[in-house]
Amino acid sequence: MAGRGFSLFFMVAVATTTLPLSFAAVYKVGDSSGWTTLGNIDYKKWASSKTFHVGDTILFQYHVQIHNVMLVTHSDFQACNATSPMATYTTGNDSYLIKTHGHHYFLCGVPGHCLAGQKVDINVARESSLLGPTPQAAPSPMASTSSSTPASLSVPAVSPSESPPLNALMGLLCKLGVAIAVFVVFASTYT
Repeated sequence: MAGRGFSLFFMVAVATTTLPLSFAAVYKVGDSSGWTTLGNIDYKKWASSKTFHVGDTILFQYHVQIHNVMLVTHSDFQACNATSPMATYTTGNDSYLIKTHGHHYFLCGVPGHCLAGQKVDINVARESSLLGPTPQAAPSPMASTSSSTPASLSVPAVSPSESPPLNALMGLLCKLGVAIAVFVVFASTYT
């Protein structure tokens, strides 16, 4: 009986540690328009209408013969300088996993595209500390400058939450519920 209880406890512990992953969102840059210079997409407005979190995925979908995606520094972003990107993505269906708080600057490195507005600043604010400390992610290793596969994780699409504290609260409540269930199982096993 004790072996069964330990197995159950182990399975619940594994499930509890993976719960926060289920709340990650996937944001397609430009929504249905994608990553393009056509249609005068306002990527600044697009990004400001979203609430990004560590663990979310930014999806860039574009025509590979016309565009690319470059992760750049703030100064290169402001100057539309594509000569020294930190990473370059070229598959046309590139995912970038947000691993840190702060700004993540992207632009299209095709001449003239950034100046035409094809650039986006993904700002990941620190979440409210009302529910406990926010985990600190280590700086992500940069992808090679000519990556044919994105240096990130593909995550199933989930509707993004517009409220960071609600997102954290849901994870906390799920963990609390699992902890109570484990307690009840163990209490009933030993009584």
